[in-house]
Amino acid sequence: MSYRGAIILLTLLIASCAAGPPVQEMSDARQAIAAAEESDAATLAPDELNEARALLEQAETQLRARYYGMAQENAIRARNRAVEALLASQAVDED
Repeated sequence: MSYRGAIILLTLLIASCAAGPPVQEMSDARQAIAAAEESDAATLAPDELNEARALLEQAETQLRARYYGMAQENAIRARNRAVEALLASQAVDED
């Protein structure tokens, strides 16, 4: 790894350690998954919903390990996939 790459990696590591727990992001992800489940995404958009659940599970594991930066990133990704599942299930319902 180059010197510059090592500096960037170290900076990201320090930033992720300095941040607190991603409480809002975790809550947003859980709420988005719940909304997708209520719109029958488990049947109408199962791939997106399952990916959202897996990402949230990873985020929860990272949160317990105090890897807050990674937990925040995966919580955001989980929320986004859950929103995609919700929109996909609503689109199928409209057809």
